[in-house]
Amino acid sequence: MTDRVHPSSKPNGSSKPNATATATATAKPSTASAVATTNPPLKFPPATKTHLHNNPYRPTPTSRHRHNGRRFTCRRCCCLTCFWSILLLIAILLFAAICAAVFYVLYNPHHPAFSVTSLKIAQFNITTTADDDTTHLTTKFNLTISSRNPNKKIIYTYNPISITIFSKQVNLSTGSFTNFTSLPNSIFIIHTTTGLTSQILDVDSVTSLKSDLKKKKGLPITILMDTNLGIKIEKLKMKNIGIQVICDGIHGIVPKSKNATVADTSDAKCKVDLRIKFLKWSF
Repeated sequence: MTDRVHPSSKPNGSSKPNATATATATAKPSTASAVATTNPPLKFPPATKTHLHNNPYRPTPTSRHRHNGRRFTCRRCCCLTCFWSILLLIAILLFAAICAAVFYVLYNPHHPAFSVTSLKIAQFNITTTADDDTTHLTTKFNLTISSRNPNKKIIYTYNPISITIFSKQVNLSTGSFTNFTSLPNSIFIIHTTTGLTSQILDVDSVTSLKSDLKKKKGLPITILMDTNLGIKIEKLKMKNIGIQVICDGIHGIVPKSKNATVADTSDAKCKVDLRIKFLKWSF
């Protein structure tokens, strides 16, 4: 078997390093440092963000301007709508005020007036039953009220009137009156009889009545009338207008015999309250 010849790992020549190569190697760092100090640093341009422009989901400036234009158009339409709505409302209110002023000048309307002409207490009995210890009230009143229409061109048409007579919170009498028509500049007299038959009273009502009966002026009495009326002004008609009349300032002494007593109506005052539920116009 032949022997293999292996090359030597050492370089050819002397094992001592070359002086010239060593000097050259030591001189290179100094040269690099000299170049670094004399030459200015290089400036590179900023990196462009190309990925932003290449993003398909990012809106372009053109689409953004279109979106802002649509928003401005919608806002402008809303502003114009509000402006014209307010202007129309002002015009309607102004027209209604002018019509009301013209109507008032032409017709000078006044609500109907009421006054208590007389009130007679024909019967007033308070009885207590021993069996069940309940108190009953039996009354009878003769009432006369005048209804005046102070207008020159307005006609009032009254539906049947419900009438209630009470003292404070105690109901003393109930009744009604038929329908009637009140012509311009006229007075209509309402004459009716109201009463109660064996009306059961609670303890508070009995105490209040007995306390007021001992007073010198007698019972404080209030009359309540409630109905609906119609108004006719030439060819114009309005119906179903609620009206409530409250007359107070009346005092009466109950009769001690079969003869009726007359209540004091010198301080009586009637207040008229119109309650318009809905209007029905017809020509």
